[in-house]
Amino acid sequence: MKAIGITAPGGPGNLQLTEAADPVPGPGEVVIEVAAAGLNRADVLQRQGNYPVPPGASPYPGLEVSGRIGALGEGVSQLQVGQEVVALLAGGGYAEKVAVPAGQVLPVPEGLDLVTAAALPETAATVYSNLFMEADVQPGDFVLIHGAAGGIGTMAIQMVAAFGAVPMVTAGSAEKLALAAELGAETLINYRDEDFVEAVREATGGHGADAILDVVGAKYLQRNLDALAIGGRLVVIGLQGGTRAELDLNALMRKRAGIIGTTLRSRPVEEKSAIMAALRRSVWPLVEAGQVRALVDRTFPLAEAAAAHEYFDSGEHKGKILLTT
Repeated sequence: MKAIGITAPGGPGNLQLTEAADPVPGPGEVVIEVAAAGLNRADVLQRQGNYPVPPGASPYPGLEVSGRIGALGEGVSQLQVGQEVVALLAGGGYAEKVAVPAGQVLPVPEGLDLVTAAALPETAATVYSNLFMEADVQPGDFVLIHGAAGGIGTMAIQMVAAFGAVPMVTAGSAEKLALAAELGAETLINYRDEDFVEAVREATGGHGADAILDVVGAKYLQRNLDALAIGGRLVVIGLQGGTRAELDLNALMRKRAGIIGTTLRSRPVEEKSAIMAALRRSVWPLVEAGQVRALVDRTFPLAEAAAAHEYFDSGEHKGKILLTT
């Protein structure tokens, strides 16, 4: 099969199409013939040499795919050869085929085409596990979402609104904020010329954000705490703004707030399978009803992975970028 390898840590030009051995399903696994793979920031970090591959995972990038099941491993009975599915991966999605534990595979939601479905698994799993399983977002909560126009941000806005909470967002342009508003965001903050702490306080009547989904990290740590409500939860899922920062612990204690740091890729198969099962119960019906949609900005052929990464690195995309086989 063909796959995208990383020749050396660095820029998009270090992504090259290569020949690789076809995967064979182990016990409890399936092989998926890939139709499309989603591009995520974790892939960029891996390309740069800043995100080591978990032990036992494929060396090829790619954390989510859609496709058809081509083979079943021993003990797999809930899925069928030829079935159209999506999957959450520890790696290997930038390829024509990939092996994955069956518990991390879900049927494509009804009414969704196979390629577009590749935009769902990693983003939906990240948002649902962090906001609703970890931060326990409830109807009526104010939820601040940084990076509103990316794959995670666009999914988070829709899911927060669909579950009855109030999406508040930051983004760096009027165009991106307009998209966020279209998806259901109620408070729009341009971080280039507004103080999001003050904007959140004003929009909530001084209450603050009950939960914050943060992809920035160190740069925003203290300001995120300042924006939190009493008993608020800050969930850090990205480190675009650095890894180290000072924090006023007295302020954290006075607010009785919590800071949660998570990753999805390195979680055990059992945890990922539980998250995917929760998606099927709670999120797939919303997708099938049209309340949550997979937002795709652009698709590139697998062989043009370098161009796809260049576009991702530009920061111009709104929604997901996909690679098609």
